[in-house]
Amino acid sequence: MPNIKSSKKAVKVIAKKTEANHELKARVKNSIKKCEKAIATKDVEAASVAVKDVQKNIDKAVSKGIVKKNTADRQKSRLNNKVKNMK
Repeated sequence: MPNIKSSKKAVKVIAKKTEANHELKARVKNSIKKCEKAIATKDVEAASVAVKDVQKNIDKAVSKGIVKKNTADRQKSRLNNKVKNMK
């Protein structure tokens, strides 16, 4: 444990930020899984709605610096291609 007052505060801030980052990462992963599930069940409407949700969540994670831009673009592209190939 830190002894210096500013270090103690930094530990609290880091814990809060880590929790927020984890929450956003989980939201991205869960939305991707939901989209994959809709694709697997061949539900075109649900899949297209889920893709929009995934894109929104991924873009938010990129803006926060949690996910790299190229990784986000790759994930979005793959999901879009899967949905397009369903039709």
